[in-house]
Amino acid sequence: MNNISTLVRPSIAALKGYSSARDEFDGLEGIFLDANENPFGNLNRYPDPYQRQLKKQVSQWKNVSEANLFIGNGSDEIIDITFRVFCEPQKDKALILTPTYGMYEVSAAINNVALVKVPLTDHFDIDLAATKKALENTDIKLLILCSPNNPTGNLLDRNAMKHLITGFNGIVLIDEAYIDFSTEDSFNQWLTSCPNIIVMQTLSKAYGLASARVGIGYASEEIIGYFNKVKPPYNVSGLNQAAALATLKANDVYESQKEMIISEREKLKVALNKNALVLKQYPSVTNFILAEVTDADALYNALTAQKIIVRNRSKQINNCLRFSVGTPEENEQLINALHTLSI
Repeated sequence: MNNISTLVRPSIAALKGYSSARDEFDGLEGIFLDANENPFGNLNRYPDPYQRQLKKQVSQWKNVSEANLFIGNGSDEIIDITFRVFCEPQKDKALILTPTYGMYEVSAAINNVALVKVPLTDHFDIDLAATKKALENTDIKLLILCSPNNPTGNLLDRNAMKHLITGFNGIVLIDEAYIDFSTEDSFNQWLTSCPNIIVMQTLSKAYGLASARVGIGYASEEIIGYFNKVKPPYNVSGLNQAAALATLKANDVYESQKEMIISEREKLKVALNKNALVLKQYPSVTNFILAEVTDADALYNALTAQKIIVRNRSKQINNCLRFSVGTPEENEQLINALHTLSI
């Protein structure tokens, strides 16, 4: 593959990133008269722009060097920065495998980057021949792979992913937002052998911090350096860094919750299989189940009328609803509602 430096937009390579007050002095004690902060209050100081304490905790948790970590304002910031660093607007292109997470398309449009779409197979897996053919277009600088995939819930074929990663002369963004619900190993252990990958995870799903917006990016030190040049100076608030640290320190609690979610997912699969409104459900290793139903719009409206809110994905995948796994009580209410409805 190409050297990373040859893949970076020239304007980004030449960019001198903003240097904040906390870049010049990162100590914790002193009389701080450097950042024009209000000297009073509990939230008056700017947070660590590089989230050093949080990165140390994540490094120990995920067995990845702190130098290979980027903390984002949610995974969506990581997606956006990837486009901004590597894709020249109105020139370069990105490739996604559909159906997949809708924010890739939005971010491409915001950054004025043309998007090439290759459909997944009928089983929502990689069509390797079609994808390789599409990647022959040398304008494609970025390949995005979502595994486990959203909204389908399945893992992509790992051998096919490896084949694409090692054969592509561009950047591969691997979205692993739901990896914590599966038994699959993360690609974040591939950083040395595959310097062109960026692996993305989140604390929003398995670790219950959707409101705090904390995304985790894993990449080579070189790529992390470009990300740090482009990101806003204080992209993750002190409140959100503290929430993330507290969550990781209470890891046993969240591991127990994750086990319950997985157990409830399996119970929900059994119940959906028995329901006449559900024509087909797709394999899932996530905290949601995608199912084809008799009439997605009608069933969505009927459930909403009972204040049970699911996701109507029928515009992406014909006649499909996506059911997130809730608490045991919430799942029971969903099952009972589906049992009483006739659509």
